[in-house]
Amino acid sequence: MREAWIIDVARSPRGIPKEGKGSLVGIHPQRLLSQILSALEERNQLNNQDIEQAIIGCNNQQAEQGGSIARMAALDAGWYETSGSTVDHFCGSGMAASIMAATAVMADVQDLVVSGGIEMPSMTSAYRLDTDRGNMHLREMHPITGVGISADIIATEEGFSREDVDHYAADSQQRACHAVENGYFEKSLIPIFRDDGSLATDTEELHRPGTTAEVLATLEPSFRAMMDYPMDEHHSFGDIARMKWPNLDIDHVHHAGNSSVGADCASGVVIASSEYAKAHGLKPRAKIVSMAHAAGSPEYNLNEPCASARKLLDRAGMAIGDIDLFEVNEAFAVVPLRFMRHLDVPHDQLNVNGGAIALGHPTGATGGVLLGVLLDELERRDLSTGLVTMCAAGGMAPGMIIERT
Repeated sequence: MREAWIIDVARSPRGIPKEGKGSLVGIHPQRLLSQILSALEERNQLNNQDIEQAIIGCNNQQAEQGGSIARMAALDAGWYETSGSTVDHFCGSGMAASIMAATAVMADVQDLVVSGGIEMPSMTSAYRLDTDRGNMHLREMHPITGVGISADIIATEEGFSREDVDHYAADSQQRACHAVENGYFEKSLIPIFRDDGSLATDTEELHRPGTTAEVLATLEPSFRAMMDYPMDEHHSFGDIARMKWPNLDIDHVHHAGNSSVGADCASGVVIASSEYAKAHGLKPRAKIVSMAHAAGSPEYNLNEPCASARKLLDRAGMAIGDIDLFEVNEAFAVVPLRFMRHLDVPHDQLNVNGGAIALGHPTGATGGVLLGVLLDELERRDLSTGLVTMCAAGGMAPGMIIERT
């Protein structure tokens, strides 16, 4: 099988998805993504006629993000001969897109592919929380409640306290602020411009300096009230949870400060075969060593990053100790806490520059964001190997191991 090389990764800053506060608000999602594609083309001197496909993750494919945004953004970037496919894998959409791109390269189907993702909740805010979409047959098989309630259920069963999740979240903020202040993200960050040519933003917008565990302790739990929200005319989210856990006294520990926050963002990853890269003078930044999709209990929603990591390591013939750095998406604080506990991963190797709790989670784009964060930090520390994985609603977790070349 051929090798798939990561030539480059780029992304926009993560913007506050609120009008009057966020710098990316009002930029069309196709325009935001096309700026990332154009930057990747320019800084790697790519021949866009050779880019066979853009495979783009997008969780909320409606309104301005609908209509094969992958193809539309490619056209907006001037990539006339590039096909476009859009992937919905919930929060794992961008990672799933990169796995698809690398698979096509390894299988000798394509030589040069750009993957990544786009999400602008400021423009397409109508998320539906009922993942079964009213399918009563599925609901009877698998009563899937809201992911925030699942996070509290996992924390309750695992014994993670409010203090545990708040301390983790405060640490994420401190790490993120340190990384931003010291320019650790700058290699992958692309300045974004409005259509009139003015600069929209060139820096992250969501981190909150000065956040402490004591400050977080003052916030009310977010998902206790959600238990009473109607999921349909007959059931609340709590009713659905009690179908699976009828006797569990849920300790509601998650809130806005220790859960991920939405963000406007686009990301891109250039993936090429080793043969194409050598023939066209492209210098790889990393080799893709292993890829995996894991799926398990949809009721828990968030538990599969551990299974994903185990698959990745098994396929690569590696052990946890062979990995230098880990990126595990901080959908909720309990997700990385559980990952570290079950796989015996030290915190000083995981999410070392903070994560989505501090910096935002642009669902469809996050996979590409995390690949860039991981690769940049491996290079900055002169380390070799990194593992990235993330939970996705419905009990899924895509992942990848990369190795610097």
